[in-house]
Amino acid sequence: MTGRATSVRRRIWAAAVAAVLLTAWPAATPAGAVDDPPAPVTGSATYFDGLGSPYGGCGLPQSELDSQDFVALNVYDTPGDYSFYPRPLTGANASKAGLWNNGLNCGRYVKVTVSDYCTGVNDGAPGQAFCRNGSWVSDAYNGATLTMLVADSCGDSNGWCRDDRYHLDLSKPSLNRFAKNGAPVGDMYPNHWNNRHVTWSFVPAPGYSGDIRIGFMKGAQAWWPAIAVSHLPNGIHGVEYYADGAWKQAQMNSDMGQSYIIGGVTQGATRFQIRVRDVSDALVNGGRVYSFALPASCGSQCGADYTEASYTTTTPSGSPSPSPSPSASPSASPSASPSASPSASPSASPSASPSASPSPSPSPSAKPGTCQVTYQVASSWQGGFTANVTVKNTGTAAWQNWTTTWDMPSGVSLVSGWSATVTSSGTRWTAKAPSWATNLAPGASASFGFQASGPSSPGASGFTCP
Repeated sequence: MTGRATSVRRRIWAAAVAAVLLTAWPAATPAGAVDDPPAPVTGSATYFDGLGSPYGGCGLPQSELDSQDFVALNVYDTPGDYSFYPRPLTGANASKAGLWNNGLNCGRYVKVTVSDYCTGVNDGAPGQAFCRNGSWVSDAYNGATLTMLVADSCGDSNGWCRDDRYHLDLSKPSLNRFAKNGAPVGDMYPNHWNNRHVTWSFVPAPGYSGDIRIGFMKGAQAWWPAIAVSHLPNGIHGVEYYADGAWKQAQMNSDMGQSYIIGGVTQGATRFQIRVRDVSDALVNGGRVYSFALPASCGSQCGADYTEASYTTTTPSGSPSPSPSPSASPSASPSASPSASPSASPSASPSASPSASPSPSPSPSAKPGTCQVTYQVASSWQGGFTANVTVKNTGTAAWQNWTTTWDMPSGVSLVSGWSATVTSSGTRWTAKAPSWATNLAPGASASFGFQASGPSSPGASGFTCP
């Protein structure tokens, strides 16, 4: 019997080229976050063939996972409600969060034990009981175990992903690798599966040794240094980066819990220093600092889905410094609610790879005597684009908390922005100075960027500032 309607997980890739949430996750678990379940718990189990492309829900390609035995956790805990809600789930939607926990359980391990088999209809139909016209029975496969990595999310509109908070979606190739009495079961799937029950609990990484891995995501560059952190001893709840003499909280990349947007040691630099917090919010390896650079193979922008970074480490003496204070609570997901069929995930990734070549002619717009603005499309693909904007103070007085506004054509929607707080209201868009650079001296410039859905041409117009 089949496990789910879809064979390969499809999910939002908010980071098509440069997608960044506009506000930061706090270093500690955010208010309203989902607590770990009492251990162990029992839920339904389904399967899926593999991660979507290029990334799974946690922000890593399948080939870069620490284990090919992996699971997906439920995005939502909304029994009887099969609607989609913007991710990450914040504000009024925070109470709808499932054990995916807005990505905060990425990179953790679960010990899974096979439990009872259903003799009836167990199709996860919305609004229907599990195991209809049958019963749950024990068989020879009960008690088989496998330790698996949390690598993906289940946001589908079926009973499993909405009605059963302890549901696990398992990698299909793993089903026959469950072991009992020291040997793989070998043939639990397909004839003895039928989306049976499993019992599970979170556990530390088994047999952990070595250190973390750091890789740059596709499109990473000086102004959008998106990384994925893996090979974690006990999950990840945050990344902090050192910039301009202070530790700052990195922004999670949508709800891809192992992907964060960091910053250079100085603004726009391609040298980086980070430290990582685990699921208990403790600094990994006593506050070890990882120093690395944008790999030479990336040039000015990484083209591969994942480019590993080599690093050096230092461990500070004494107590590590306190975690930085976030400027705001997490914002809602930059992606819209899906229009896909019930068996599909919230949104598919862009249908074409973005172009790495910037548009040849930047479009300047100036407000005489006060400022000059340069707008340039950095990359584009079918259905979206990224743009970089540079604002220069051409006046004689410093700007305080600078703001620039402009018009975008109808049909263009904001996905996300970086290096400024970018918002939109209809066709009128606004960028406000980032918290770390609110002032702009005469003759100085500030740069920011954004990702948008829709056509890149015609572009922006009607810039005003400061």
